[in-house]
Amino acid sequence: MKADGHWQTALPFADMLKRANLRLVTGSGKSEATFGNPKPKFSTHSFGCHFVEVTWQPEIARLRVSRVVTVIDAGRIINPLAGRNQIEGAVVMGIGMALLEHTTYDPQNGAPINSNLADYMMAVNADVPPIDVHFLDYPDKEINELGARGIGEIGLAGIAAAITAAAHHATGVRVRELPVKIEDLLTSSVLS
Repeated sequence: MKADGHWQTALPFADMLKRANLRLVTGSGKSEATFGNPKPKFSTHSFGCHFVEVTWQPEIARLRVSRVVTVIDAGRIINPLAGRNQIEGAVVMGIGMALLEHTTYDPQNGAPINSNLADYMMAVNADVPPIDVHFLDYPDKEINELGARGIGEIGLAGIAAAITAAAHHATGVRVRELPVKIEDLLTSSVLS
């Protein structure tokens, strides 16, 4: 409690150790792994869903991601700001994967031609729309006491597919190879 009689909601870890007259704290734990179990009792995976809106302007050959909404179920989110940043970064990476990033190889020696950041296209601020991230935040007590699951890669899984599905909806062209090439969208649009 603080001097005014109200509970303090946060205390730096160093202060907690000092109050307990400790230099360090160690611990160990044990849990059964579900890896390799063909029929685990509970799923330990996080889940996510991406909704993407694209803008297609055939007169200037421009395909842009105009809006992204992502919903993630990863149990209790311990640090919402860091979690949101993790998902937003993964979405930006997925936009680059879907629309820009491609390594070109020299046919003579197989060496990458665009092997530096000056020649490699990747998503930048101008390529990224507002990203709306929602966490369901339902603690999963079957996994651990905190009820938290991992969100390491869940923000990237499926975002390129959501972008290509939105591009199909906007253009009528089904894209089967990444990154989406504008010339494929234009050629197919003219034929249809």
